[in-house]
Amino acid sequence: MNNNPLLNCDYEKGVCEILETPDEESSSAEFTTAKTDKIRIIYYTDPICSSCWGIEAQLRKFKLEYGSSVDIEYRMGGLLPSWDIYNSGGISKPSDVAGHWEEVSPHYKMPIDGGVWIEDPLNSSYPPSIAFKAAQMQDENKAIVFLRILREMVFLDKLNITKDEYLEKAAALAKLDVAQWKEDYESKAQIEFKKDLDLGKQLGVRGFPTLIFVKDDEMLDVLYGFKPYEEFEKRVKKIDREAKKNEYSADWQNLFAVYPTLTTQEFAVLSNISFEKSQEFLLNLSTENKLKRKTIKNGDLWILNSNSN
Repeated sequence: MNNNPLLNCDYEKGVCEILETPDEESSSAEFTTAKTDKIRIIYYTDPICSSCWGIEAQLRKFKLEYGSSVDIEYRMGGLLPSWDIYNSGGISKPSDVAGHWEEVSPHYKMPIDGGVWIEDPLNSSYPPSIAFKAAQMQDENKAIVFLRILREMVFLDKLNITKDEYLEKAAALAKLDVAQWKEDYESKAQIEFKKDLDLGKQLGVRGFPTLIFVKDDEMLDVLYGFKPYEEFEKRVKKIDREAKKNEYSADWQNLFAVYPTLTTQEFAVLSNISFEKSQEFLLNLSTENKLKRKTIKNGDLWILNSNSN
């Protein structure tokens, strides 16, 4: 089966859908933002959304090529409020997600180990979502690094990222002010998370990933679900034909300087070479001790070796 009734994740559609249907139509949304020449992209996601992990390669390339033309605003959508909502008739349970994650991993060519749902299952995706908002209140760029660390923890390391010990570790690794982050996590960030949920309903967000393209306070296009890179580019060009495509160096050292951890698929997309050639190339760098290789049963994560030149 390709559909998971639990988190409503379907890899053929490329989405993880919210159980509840929003009450308001997206056309009723109003945007109150400062005028800018850039295209604003409201990105609705969730730390445990497998389809969102699936588009990391596209997003990373998109930021390199069109970062000067777009601003991506990360919002949390609340994929899993609690198991009480999903435990219908005793059919849905955490262990069901394990098989789903194992199934989508080769489809997205992204490493995922579903073992966390058997060994130490999450009871909600709200804690890591609120934790992200706390990080975002402090520093937008560090918050994105923080979210990446959380995803590597849950998808690769099988860690329950609702637990304070892992959230605090991620905050430290992202070089956040941990004391301030913790204070915000326990107070103000909860309010910010609620604002994200409310705006999501107002905009008609029904699943993740959802990227809403806005220009001059007008919602012009929506990219819903897992899509190839060309779909990201097409939407930008549709809104602004003059949007500048930045040239970037696809040299491995440059890519790892920007993104210190990359999956094979991410490297393939960023360097415009095949998955197979990327795997061979990265393996050689690992053999030369220029990269560290983290291997799980469904793929690899490549990490820049701090000692490499």
